Amino acid sequence: MRKLDNLYRQIIMDHYKNPRNKGIPDDDRYRKEHIRNPSCGDDVTIATLVEEGTVKDIRQDGTGCSICCASASVLSELLEGKTVADALRVSENYVDMIMGKPFDEAIAFEDALAFEGVKDFPARLKCATIAWKAFDATVKDGENDE
Repeated sequence: MRKLDNLYRQIIMDHYKNPRNKGIPDDDRYRKEHIRNPSCGDDVTIATLVEEGTVKDIRQDGTGCSICCASASVLSELLEGKTVADALRVSENYVDMIMGKPFDEAIAFEDALAFEGVKDFPARLKCATIAWKAFDATVKDGENDE
């Protein structure tokens, strides 16, 4: 199990040091949600472009711990290209996994699986889920769904 933990740490650090889809576009077609956790300093903005019911692009930006920033990077890769319904299903199951609740293990979490161990560290639960909650807010009301 130690090798797996090391691999997961490497995945998290790679996304933290080399964030994917970083930067919020100045484009009104994107729905944006900003969430800040004042207790730890994590600060994340997610911008989502939805066209015809599909997540066409996700951009992320923020500051915080490695878990928070890496999680936003992973989210931006994992959910892009999915229908809004599928993206929300993945997001809901990811949060359940982080919280130690039952989740659909058939979902291909890819790099997001690296965060499964966070459930053992209650103080880090918000770090691993803040970007996902911001994403959910950008798509749940469907206003940008053409």
